[in-house]
Amino acid sequence: MRLKDKVIIVTGATTGIGRAIAERCVAEGAKVLVHGIVRADGEDVVRKLGKAAALHFDDLVDPATPGRIAAAAMAAFGRIDAIVNNAAIVPRTTIQTTTVEMFERTMAINVRAPIFLIQAAFAQLKANQGCVLNIGSVNALSGEATFLDYSTSKGALQTMSRNLANALGPDRVRVNLLNVGWVLTPREKETQRAQGQPDDWFTKVPAVYAPSGRLIQPEEIASAAVYWLGDESRPITGSVVELEQFSIYGRNPVKA
Repeated sequence: MRLKDKVIIVTGATTGIGRAIAERCVAEGAKVLVHGIVRADGEDVVRKLGKAAALHFDDLVDPATPGRIAAAAMAAFGRIDAIVNNAAIVPRTTIQTTTVEMFERTMAINVRAPIFLIQAAFAQLKANQGCVLNIGSVNALSGEATFLDYSTSKGALQTMSRNLANALGPDRVRVNLLNVGWVLTPREKETQRAQGQPDDWFTKVPAVYAPSGRLIQPEEIASAAVYWLGDESRPITGSVVELEQFSIYGRNPVKA
């Protein structure tokens, strides 16, 4: 077991990528504090994971939430070895449609909350020579026209990850980031359907977006996460890894 006896906080762990990471961490021997906001989804996750998981509901918009999440992990398991900052909102916004309220909400959840959760857990991370894995997006590299707020927040998360990797290296606390591509999560399925796509839209994704013939699965991101959460990736820190089906740099979509 690659994560035996580690205690890992996973935010946004009641569905999608976060849930897949939580499930894989437990399968690898870890105990997980499952954070989320939808009670039915969260209860389903911990029911499946049993005593290796504890559940905490809290809205990351609240500045006090990171402290409560860290306290919940300590109350449940007595230590913190790692954090997966996965929770995020993905508003479809442009320069014409965004608002101050939406921008601030996006930054609060996608950037501020990860920073202050690391702060809240830092004493434990330092004592246990722990690590942080931030879940970013390839949108951090430039973004899409209709994802202004989201792309901006993921760019900030990427910079924060590299900053903290340098700052916390002497404390033996590692910080790495995964910039993921288009992942077929339950939320993405429903979002595309709500925008008028057919129920089976994900079976007909153009090759320019999915050269392999399908979208990435949450479980595939979880498999990669295990390496960065485990001791086998020590002492690597400050890495930004693109998990996409094609090279982001120098790509020619015409040939995809």
